[in-house]
Formats: sequence, structure tokens, C-alpha cells
Amino acid sequence: MSAPRPLGVAIAGLGFGEKVHIPALRACPQAVPVALWHPRQERVEQASRAAELPGSSDFEQVLGDPAVEAVVIATPPAARFALAQQALLAGKHLLLEKPVALNATEAQQLEQLALERGLICAVNFEYRAVPAFQQLAALLQQGWIGDPWLLRFDWLMGSRANPQRPWNWYSQQALGGGVLGALGSHAFDMMQWLVGPIRQVQAQLSVAISERPKADGSGMGQVDAADTAFTQLQLEPQWPGARQQLSAQIALASTARQGRGCWMELYGSEGTLVLGSSNQSDYVHGFALQGSKGGEGLAPLPQDPSLSFARSWEDGRIAPVSRLIGWWAEAVRQQRPMVPGLLEGLASQQVMDACVSSHQTGQTMRLGL
Repeated sequence: MSAPRPLGVAIAGLGFGEKVHIPALRACPQAVPVALWHPRQERVEQASRAAELPGSSDFEQVLGDPAVEAVVIATPPAARFALAQQALLAGKHLLLEKPVALNATEAQQLEQLALERGLICAVNFEYRAVPAFQQLAALLQQGWIGDPWLLRFDWLMGSRANPQRPWNWYSQQALGGGVLGALGSHAFDMMQWLVGPIRQVQAQLSVAISERPKADGSGMGQVDAADTAFTQLQLEPQWPGARQQLSAQIALASTARQGRGCWMELYGSEGTLVLGSSNQSDYVHGFALQGSKGGEGLAPLPQDPSLSFARSWEDGRIAPVSRLIGWWAEAVRQQRPMVPGLLEGLASQQVMDACVSSHQTGQTMRLGL
């Protein structure tokens, strides 16, 4: 039997979309980029020339192109809901960047619309496609650490530690900015994928850099989107032999100068697993998995070669995104649900919303009960 034709994909948004999604699509045999969209005509023309792809600032025109079967929406968060809704109404499959919307209500509406239209939607939780994370997931499902006792997750980055970095949407909570959307959306998805549903949230949010210079030189803009978040979670582990509730502590920061990077520690009755990377310039390269059994010291665990990427790029995000796009294209062609999809995006968004509510009220928020 011949292979299905590649999925024709338009890319909406040309920041992450141009840097990562275009090369990721070109590296994926199951999909191909066919069009670009950006609201500014001069920007889309520039990207179109560089990528040698047709482009438009008219989203309806892009959706009307018969070559466009699906759309990647890689815009800032505030624009995603309306664009996703428009694409779904036009009968296009979707791959959404995270967070998928500004709140859980919007995410739920997209999920319902996709179900009604029979369309396959993916969410770019690319850490699910990183080999070290996939190996960790397999070991946990095998009961490697036994009965889980504690999970600690530190994600301390310095990408916004410079107070001269300009004020923009990232500085504004109402536009989906801040560390919860940037790192928390991934972190909460990782927890629910690797361990199980998050049932309880208590959070403290703070802003380390309270104002930033406006890009047009008109003064300083106020920052109200948290750049630091501390959360206490209760999870419901889903692997065999695990207890009903697992306590977890997560620290997130985008203003940690020389921060330790991304480190996840899982402690249990039979062993310990630690996955981490100190790399501050690339959110994917550098992860290594360590383990300990029976009280012995932590030691590197051999990599599973079956999970390795066929090739790597200087930008470590391209390989896992390409892998995830392949999963999505296969789900579209086979007309089956996509994981991670809108259900996973909604679950992550519900935890982010609960963090904000917990911080504002000082109360512990309960989920899914």
C-alpha cells in the first residue's frame, strides 16, 4: 500500500512558527508546509521570501486555499482562540501552541467545536516527544520507583532576567503572558502525563521585575504577569501499585539569573529518578536521566536507542516538534483522537486557572472532583 499523502499545513504566526514549525514540518515525512499567515503584510512577505512559501495577511484567504488541510496556530496566546475557532469552522485540523487559550472556558469551547466538526486537534506539548522524557514515562509505568513518595520540579530560567527586555504581551496577564503560560502549561502537562491527574492546587505568584521599557521609547510599562510561581500539588498517580495521592512541589521562574534549569525529581519506596538539564539557551537539549535503587548513589541511566531522534538541529525544539507533527498527521489520516490534544490542553489550562484563583483567594483549589 502506498503511504498517505503528506498533510498540507498552513502556519499562522511567524515567531516560533518561522523558527521551529517550518523546519519541523519540512523534516516530517507525513506533513508539508503549504502557506503562511501573519497580520502584518510586510512581515508575511519577508517570511514568504525566506521560506519560498505563499503567504497572506488575510486569514480567510489562507483557509480558502484547497492545499491547506490543517493549520498550526503559533501566535501569541490572546489571538489563538479566535483564529482556532475560525479554522475549525472552515473545516481545518489544528495544531495549537500552548497555552491553547486565555482560560479554560475558551479551551473547552474549542474542544467541543472540534468534536462537533470531526476535526483532529493537537497541542504542542513537545516534551512528550523528547527521548529522555519518554524513557522516564516508561520507567514510571514499569513501577521503577515503587510507591511514589514525593515529586519535586524546579524550572528556573533566566530568559527574562534582564530588566531592559522590552514590555510586550508577555508582561500582561490578560494577554496570556507570564511564567504560567510559558513554563507552567508544559509543567502541568508533564505532571499529568507522567504521573496522573492534578486534583489539588495551592499557588503563590509574584512579579520580580514590575516594569519594563516600552519598545517605542514612550516610557515604562507595568508588568502584572507573574514571572515566578510556587505551587503545591496533589496528584493521583496512574501507574500500577501507586498510592492514591502524591504530593508535589513545583517552582517556576523566568527571571532566575544563572538558574539551575529544568530538574524533575521523583522519590519512591524502591528508587529515585532524576531528569534534568542546566541548559539555559535551549529548552530541549541537554536532558539526562539518572536513577538510584536500594539506597545507592545516583548514576546515569543508559539511553534507550529506540527513542532517539533520526537527526538533531542546533535548535533542540525542532526534532520533538517534528515528531509530534508526525503523530498529528497520522491521527488526521486515520481519523483517531490525538494525544496530546485539546483534552490535554484543557487539563493544563484548568490547573493554570486554579493557580491564579488560589493566589488571589489564598485558598486551596480542587480539580476534577
